[in-house]
Amino acid sequence: ADGAGGALTVRIAIDTSYAHRGVSGTGVYSTRLVAALRDQGVEVVELRQPARMRRGGANKLRSAANAALDLAWTRELLPRAAAREGADVLHHPLPAWSRVEVPQVVTVHDVAFARRPQDFDPAWRRFALRTHRAAVARAAAVVCVSDASARDAIAWLGARPEQVVVAPHGPGQDLPRVPERRRDYFLYVGDDEPRKNVAGLISEHERYRGLGGSRPLVVAGAAAHRHGGEPDPSPERLAHLYAGAAALVHPSKDEGFGLTVLEAMALAIPVVTTRVGMVDEWIREGHDGMVVPIGNERALAESIGVLLADKRRRLSMGTAAARRATSYCDPVRSANELDNVFTATISHKNKSVS
Repeated sequence: ADGAGGALTVRIAIDTSYAHRGVSGTGVYSTRLVAALRDQGVEVVELRQPARMRRGGANKLRSAANAALDLAWTRELLPRAAAREGADVLHHPLPAWSRVEVPQVVTVHDVAFARRPQDFDPAWRRFALRTHRAAVARAAAVVCVSDASARDAIAWLGARPEQVVVAPHGPGQDLPRVPERRRDYFLYVGDDEPRKNVAGLISEHERYRGLGGSRPLVVAGAAAHRHGGEPDPSPERLAHLYAGAAALVHPSKDEGFGLTVLEAMALAIPVVTTRVGMVDEWIREGHDGMVVPIGNERALAESIGVLLADKRRRLSMGTAAARRATSYCDPVRSANELDNVFTATISHKNKSVS
């Protein structure tokens, strides 16, 4: 479609189903992307799956039912909704494909199910690998949230290098600024997938307390449903949790991006994290955060001890982290990058049929 003066305008349909399933990295990504694109004057249509049960978890029957509902949505209902809205491009915030005439763009956050098969149900892993590869093969463009996820998309999903565009997330949720409180606990924010290694963190924290350590560990997010703490906090409550944390501790064994790490950094909260793929891209070890080997919970505890013993270092690291998060993760820049991707896909289609 041509706008005034012949400029190409694109009507983008985005599947925002994940934004309505509770707070998650994909949901936050979808929400922030829609808002940032609209702020840039891009025409965005939000399309949402009408029905789905809560996450299956260990309930394989519920997981299978959700997989069937997801398939019906992406293969049948989503194409009809995109056609009804007159979309020029369809964007899937996770790799998926639909039977539509317009170009499709997918985002790859990580391929943990391929890299860490021991952490996933074998049948689900095979299904995810098959569907992700099919989605990437059919996509006009593959958006990756870090250089690490781009390498994985090429290596594991068969993405072509010329098909891949790296566009980092913005720094997590748009949290309100609250007065800083006494930093009297460690904080974990996130899910409880095996790769997140929450059990290892809790075990090491118990050892820390057994050796005389006094600071508690607060677990927030989906992991709190199992481990106790603050399940699914509101943005206001999460902002207060960050404000009272001595450090965010992120013991994950695999990440494509690590949204909560950037979220904490943007609020000047010191971070102790593992050397997962994306960390080397935006944390300068010992300056913006403390980085330890994957799976080494004792090193994690030792790094926390270093921070606790040196208040000046904590403050300087928090300040440096905030600057780094702001410079690395610019939602406007990412929105512009994706706008360019969407526009290029429809331009390429128009040229190929002219």
